[in-house]
Amino acid sequence: MDRQRNTQLEAAMAEYGFTHQGLADEINRITGRIFGEAHPRKCTDRHVRRWVSGEVRWPWTRYLHALEQLFDRPAQALGFLPRGRNSANLPAPPRSPAPTKEAPVRRRRFITATAATTVALALNIDETPVNGRLSMSDVERARGRIDRLDAHFSAIGGEPLLTVATAYLGRLTTAADRCTYGPRVEQALHTAIASLCSSAGWAADDAGDLDAAHQWRTTALQRAILGANHRAQARAWSDLAIHACRGGHHREALRISQTALTSREARQDPRYAALLQSRLAISHAHVGDRPAAARALLAAQAAHDRIDPAEPAPRWLNFLTAAEISGLTAITHQAMGHLADAETATTQALTLLEPGLRRSHAYYSVQLAELQLAQGNTTDARTTAAAIDTTHVGSRAITGRLATVHHTLTAA
Repeated sequence: MDRQRNTQLEAAMAEYGFTHQGLADEINRITGRIFGEAHPRKCTDRHVRRWVSGEVRWPWTRYLHALEQLFDRPAQALGFLPRGRNSANLPAPPRSPAPTKEAPVRRRRFITATAATTVALALNIDETPVNGRLSMSDVERARGRIDRLDAHFSAIGGEPLLTVATAYLGRLTTAADRCTYGPRVEQALHTAIASLCSSAGWAADDAGDLDAAHQWRTTALQRAILGANHRAQARAWSDLAIHACRGGHHREALRISQTALTSREARQDPRYAALLQSRLAISHAHVGDRPAAARALLAAQAAHDRIDPAEPAPRWLNFLTAAEISGLTAITHQAMGHLADAETATTQALTLLEPGLRRSHAYYSVQLAELQLAQGNTTDARTTAAAIDTTHVGSRAITGRLATVHHTLTAA
């Protein structure tokens, strides 16, 4: 049989930011928990290379168990081909010892640290020069790393990425201070730093540090202005609007969204218009202007319908799918007190979400449980909350809301 490269495993590794060695290390951690640390067979980067190349099409059972747990999908969905009918049915792994009371906390901290280390290694942030002459190629490579960082946010949440983002910000800022470059490179570098500051703002948001989130978002706007990049400015204004809304400053959020909607990007790019109109709808709902909120929702939907799927979106805007529009619609209905409509829109968002967007799945699942609880439907809320798995989602904001739901259900 001809060797065929395992592109499905390769894509999963890229989605989660794993290098060959990083994946091998994570597999050893999982197999150690399942089969015992003393097992003599250890996974190495050579094993992973053979899986990716197609040289090995059905790995050892212990590795398959680890891969299925890690990527949350069956082995065949990762591109592996069973040797025969019987081999496709993996034997059940040994029962893991019962966790202690503190095990979930230790596990979350370990996962967070592992994810951050793996992403940092995958991005190779140390390769960005911090002295000498900086070229457009250097800035383009930096942009590519920032795009990949944004992709990880949707998969694993922002909390484990905060240290990576801030470390890379330090390196890019050092490059801006020490390197020499021309005016074109200078503007591109400011724009790249603005984008990274926006990513750091969302990571800080997930970590529950709203002060740091505001600082990074303000810096993002400043850098976007220095870079004379209107798209980066529109992104920064959008982030500042949602930050003001979360802080209870709804009229400030309203003014920010209205100002951002006057930009050329909002007039010409339907993606920006859809996002900003959704933000505007939420703000209108919070200040009690229901007709204006409804008009903004219609405008957001109309803008989203105008998006040309063949036109590539900026990586950070990849989350703005029909599912996200439904989710933002639900938030607007919730702010207006239309809880049943909010529940319907949240359910639709969860139905439309792609499987790889685990952070969004967790976010809207918690939102659904909250809405069911607010309507007195404790049975459905309990079922929804019990099905939410935040093990691999690094967001203190989401896990904190889920803990509140569980506490309320326990007291009910």
